Amino acid sequence: MSDKIEMGVSRRGVLAGSAATVAVAATPAHGAPLPPPRKPEAPMMPVRFTVNGEPRSLTLDPRTTLLDALREHLTLTGTKKGCDHGQCGACTVIVDGQRINSCLSLAVMHEGDTITTIEGLGTPEKLHPMQAAFVKYDGYQCGYCTPGQICSAVAVLEEIKAGIPSHVQADVAERPGFTTVEMRERMSGNICRCGAYSNIADAMAEVAGADVAGAKA
Repeated sequence: MSDKIEMGVSRRGVLAGSAATVAVAATPAHGAPLPPPRKPEAPMMPVRFTVNGEPRSLTLDPRTTLLDALREHLTLTGTKKGCDHGQCGACTVIVDGQRINSCLSLAVMHEGDTITTIEGLGTPEKLHPMQAAFVKYDGYQCGYCTPGQICSAVAVLEEIKAGIPSHVQADVAERPGFTTVEMRERMSGNICRCGAYSNIADAMAEVAGADVAGAKA
């Protein structure tokens, strides 16, 4: 096929001319920069839940995690953002009696749920028994992961009281006991870099009404 078209103009010349025309057309007048492209606005969704005994209503980007809803929209900053991947447990809260990693859960998934954060367990004037035990046994150390640890510890004791088994039991048909092995297994999703695990187990044992020395057995 010939490289020439009518009037002796090459194919390459036609293509180059077309590209130049497009470039000129795209150049704003007087050299003014083009405005940045507008990002489409995310659709917003309403969500209603009860947080620490108080009904709350929010309108959120549906991609907002429960953790960010609590911290950024309700200013409940006791719940901490640690790894943001559900591996450290610092963001643990209690939802309808069960502990969850709030960084892995979308806020809009909790329509109508009852949520308890560390702020809802006790106050400086009237500590929750688990909070008081953490202070007594120095289970808080630096304190960053402590809100998640305490929420998880409260829920763990309820799990054991309810007879929910774990894989560390020799017989899952039997009721679990308040042993260090049992509590350590259930708390294994809460990471403490300070290494206060033994102190936390002691605090949990006291709250459970078990003998601290016996719980170490």
